[in-house]
Amino acid sequence: MVRSEAFRSCEALSSIEFSERLETIEPDAFQCCDRLQRITIPLKRDLFTFDRKYTQFDDCDLLTTVDLVGEAHNKTVSSLHMESWRTEMKGETNRINQFLPNTPANDKTVAIKQWMESVIDKMDHYKAEHHRYVKEAVSLLELALWKAKLDEMDENSVEEKTKKVGQA
Repeated sequence: MVRSEAFRSCEALSSIEFSERLETIEPDAFQCCDRLQRITIPLKRDLFTFDRKYTQFDDCDLLTTVDLVGEAHNKTVSSLHMESWRTEMKGETNRINQFLPNTPANDKTVAIKQWMESVIDKMDHYKAEHHRYVKEAVSLLELALWKAKLDEMDENSVEEKTKKVGQA
């Protein structure tokens, strides 16, 4: 946890890299860090705590780059089975870095939060869609196996009848 106002107005920070274990960043934690340009944060829905408004990175005029920390995110994107999903997710994760430089200084945290929620929602959507495709494929495979088994039983039945007729 990064406490409220922990680094407020810190002039020494130009970049920050958090670990995947970071749970929350409280309001005003990095507000008015004039030299802060880049942050690396975990992709978590409730990373920013709320107190009247989201102000964790507000008034950080130079903040223009957000990267996502962790193998979990990279593995999730690379494991998406459809190339179109991977391409869209890579674009979505890079979108903040085109948008943030033009975001007013007092709206940086809200922009980052909305972007994170959008990325998480899209990932959840693709995971659900992937689950549906896998479930459908398993059902088709089960039907094919049943059909093969029935065909095998029919062939065995015909062979038995042919043997009986040949023995009679």
